[in-house]
Amino acid sequence: MVRVSRVSTKRKVATVGGVAAILAGILIVGTHVSNAGESCQGLDTALRNNLNFIAGQQRNPDALSAARIANRQAVVDLIQQRRKAAGCTANVQPDGPQPPAAQPPAGQPPAAQPPAAQPPAGQPPAKGVVCKGSTVTLSGEGGTPAASSNQFPAGTKLKVTNLDNNKSTVVMVTSTSGSCVLLNNAAFEQVREPGKFLVRRARIERVG
Repeated sequence: MVRVSRVSTKRKVATVGGVAAILAGILIVGTHVSNAGESCQGLDTALRNNLNFIAGQQRNPDALSAARIANRQAVVDLIQQRRKAAGCTANVQPDGPQPPAAQPPAGQPPAAQPPAAQPPAGQPPAKGVVCKGSTVTLSGEGGTPAASSNQFPAGTKLKVTNLDNNKSTVVMVTSTSGSCVLLNNAAFEQVREPGKFLVRRARIERVG
């Protein structure tokens, strides 16, 4: 009976260790993060971005959606713990779906819309600064430095610069999210300021 108890304990430790490894990037916070002036805003932004991602996966599921949602829900649970410890009280909710476009009165043809500008066939979108004014936060995902985006397809290379400390990272988009760019834990660590979950002044460039 003693031997069975030891095996059970080892399995429990391994399980906890696995969850901790997935969420390690979120836990890198200074001891005094609850006193940081913008800690709640950064945590709220990280929470909203992850809730938006989950909502998007629920609206348009695919074969991997369940796994992605489970991963992000674990991140959401941890962010909620950090918000509680920091005294954050905002009621953070995912952004609602976009309202449908207004329809013309019955019998009236819709107004003609100018065609959207398209790059020449076979030519990728122009490189350079994109998503001006966007802030950058982390997705909570592990692995090598990477990003997710709602504007760029997988395989796109983006350079993210934190203008507050001039640190940069070049990452490849590997999945979708609810923002122009979300950095995973490893990429966010390359540009973050200690104890902050949000890059307020970011320059995002498409480089490949």
